[in-house]
Amino acid sequence: MDTLHGALFDWDGVIIDSHHAHELAWEQLAGELGQPLPPGFFKTTFGMRNDRIIPGYSGWARPEETERIRELGLRKEALYREVIRRDGITPLPGVKRLLQALHDLGIPCSVGSSSDRANIELIMEVTGLTPWFAEVTAAEDVQRGKPDPQVFLKAAEKIGRDPRQCVVFEDAHVGIAAALAAGARAVAVCTTHPPESFAASGAHRIVRSLEEIDPATVWA
Repeated sequence: MDTLHGALFDWDGVIIDSHHAHELAWEQLAGELGQPLPPGFFKTTFGMRNDRIIPGYSGWARPEETERIRELGLRKEALYREVIRRDGITPLPGVKRLLQALHDLGIPCSVGSSSDRANIELIMEVTGLTPWFAEVTAAEDVQRGKPDPQVFLKAAEKIGRDPRQCVVFEDAHVGIAAALAAGARAVAVCTTHPPESFAASGAHRIVRSLEEIDPATVWA
């Protein structure tokens, strides 16, 4: 396989399933604020940046209250890390096998996520995944969240790859849109949404888990 290829991974819902930990963190933050979460809040906002979620969906801050939005976002992520440290976490099925296979083929792997860097680094430490990833592009590295392609353009740049030679593994609709906007191939991993919901997404491949992925056929 052409070693100029690169693999770009979203984090939550692709490498690990931290839906429950994020949900607990949002619920704890809501409890601290004494304000309820809107119906469907978590499913609607998963995969978005906090600076979009908080003013747009929570009702806890107005768009112009940038400092309050930042403080609420930082507190939510701190609560999330507390949950991870307390409960632990393991990679999703197929993750380690796929990362090893890509490594054996000389294909560098890069994270492209709206998660905070501290969250990603903590989970890499807990799961032992640190050696498999050449680079991390996190929330702090971009100004525009998915579906803007910025995160994947930067993730590809960090490993010296043209995004058109990369494949993106994503579980969110906004992430698939971002991957395609970057010019990359897109694999929809159905850990968060059902396969049929990606039918019109433009994804090049739709799988239920990374166990279904064969690196030799991803770029076919």
